[in-house]
Amino acid sequence: MSGKTVVKKGKRKHAWEDVIDKEIRAIAGNYETRRGFRRRPALLCIDNYNAVFGDRPEAVLKSMKRFPSSCGLAAWEALKPTKRLMAAARAAGIPVIHTTRDDVSQSARSSLSSTKRVRRDANPAWDHAFFPELTPEKDELVIRKTRASAFFGTALIAHLTQMDVNQLIICGNSTSGCVRASVIEGFMHGFNVTVVEECVFDRNWLSHKVNLFDMNCKYADVVFVDEALAFLKKIRR
Repeated sequence: MSGKTVVKKGKRKHAWEDVIDKEIRAIAGNYETRRGFRRRPALLCIDNYNAVFGDRPEAVLKSMKRFPSSCGLAAWEALKPTKRLMAAARAAGIPVIHTTRDDVSQSARSSLSSTKRVRRDANPAWDHAFFPELTPEKDELVIRKTRASAFFGTALIAHLTQMDVNQLIICGNSTSGCVRASVIEGFMHGFNVTVVEECVFDRNWLSHKVNLFDMNCKYADVVFVDEALAFLKKIRR
């Protein structure tokens, strides 16, 4: 199984459709189905750095032998739609914000980390440099963080307030880790949050599916990339 979007009988389905049952669907009915987009968005690109891609597309277990933080093929499958999303955000003139790990604070002696995963980063400078095809453009904000959330211990909320942003559109990795943490904290701060399904990824396909489903129920709208692109085209300045 994989984290790909499920397509059934010609109708597009979200990635989680094959892992939930009727009871779970009924429980989900207690939540809002969709909040929609607000008019002052920013694109938040979570941790699109080298370590999660590696140097070539490979199955995750094979890739992790050389790049322990790799998300394998899931990362590479998200590359094309993410490039489309970033291009559309730039064309619309909205803020595009990037996060990566703060290696200064997370030195070899530091116990700070974004998760409890065993740290085996061989080359932090390369690992946490932005993947070449997803590199920030000049003057785009870069947030360096020590924990999973883009908000924790950073000035992100101040920047968003200064930019008068009320809508976060989120892409990046990992769905169950830094993306989820940032979604929850963004929601707590009062932002309308949208996750673009094809543009987030995880090394664990089950975590990807379950967390997309849970975020869609409780904290965010999970949308397909075409819907996000249509919104960005509509507000394009």
